[in-house]
Amino acid sequence: MKTKLIPIMMAAIGLIIFSAASFAHHGRAAFGDEVVSLDATITEFRFRNPHATVFFDVTGEDGEVENWKGEITAPNRLARGGWTKTSLQPGDKVKVTGERARNGSNAVRLSSIIFEDGTSLAPWTAGIIAQ
Repeated sequence: MKTKLIPIMMAAIGLIIFSAASFAHHGRAAFGDEVVSLDATITEFRFRNPHATVFFDVTGEDGEVENWKGEITAPNRLARGGWTKTSLQPGDKVKVTGERARNGSNAVRLSSIIFEDGTSLAPWTAGIIAQ
């Protein structure tokens, strides 16, 4: 009886360990409370799992161009709100707002994207909003 119990217990422990890892998510820990709003030019939009990513350039106060990266929510949530892989195009001029990375890098968790005409793409609602 003991010889049958050991493999069952080992399997149960393995299942618990691996199932816990499947529920893990990095959350918002990498992003702080500092909210930044930046005038930006889109350079690339990756409509991929686990999070859509926006790459953009920002001209700093010194005139130097800085490369930034913004994280949005999952593509399936964005798609339910009408987003597509072409919602943002290289060259689009936008104002982006979001929480900056805690480590000070040029990365943000985006909370809004506003086009020059005032149209907004709001990642948290995953839809297009007229301003």
